[in-house]
Amino acid sequence: MTRAFDEEFWDERYGGKGSVWSGNPNPQLVAETSGPNTTSTAARKTALDVGCGEGADSVWLAEQGWQVTGVDISSVALRRARDHAASLTLPGSIMWEHHDLLLWAPPPSSFDLVNVQFMHLPRNDRERVYDRLAAAVAANGTLLIVGHSASDVLAGAHRPDNPELFFTASEVAAKLEPARWRVEVAESRPRLDKGHDGASITVHDEVMRAVRLA
Repeated sequence: MTRAFDEEFWDERYGGKGSVWSGNPNPQLVAETSGPNTTSTAARKTALDVGCGEGADSVWLAEQGWQVTGVDISSVALRRARDHAASLTLPGSIMWEHHDLLLWAPPPSSFDLVNVQFMHLPRNDRERVYDRLAAAVAANGTLLIVGHSASDVLAGAHRPDNPELFFTASEVAAKLEPARWRVEVAESRPRLDKGHDGASITVHDEVMRAVRLA
């Protein structure tokens, strides 16, 4: 495993003066947990935000009234996230937990939403982690997995130079048992981003949303 996936790397990255990310929630999280095509508001109570980083998704979910558990490998990122959330008045609540997802398994059947945004791991690690995360979704709950498309590299986006780290939404959906899951979205979705030279480019997010039936 490369250094990019260990705690030391992420603590160092989050240890600088400025924010690493924009502070805004990921757009596909907002799109897939809002509106009439998602699980009803009454059923959405608890969320697991996986690889929460500086906490933008966790904060946004709490602002919508969710009870959130934000998990990250970096204690530095979690400190930043905790400080940011403490400055806000949130209708929901957030618990911050420090875990290495390669070693930790969340409690099974415990969350109405498991949110996994842009977590890119080697295939074998990814499949093991995603199996454990899927098992953490409660009946009638939602599994949302979003990743960068491999095509983004050719588009000029800032992406890892390792093809093994990429996946498609269809590949993720195919791993779910049809008798236990209803796949509602599995697509490559375009959006605007900035390339290496700062110019606007079109990138694609691999978006998979499924509801657990049992």
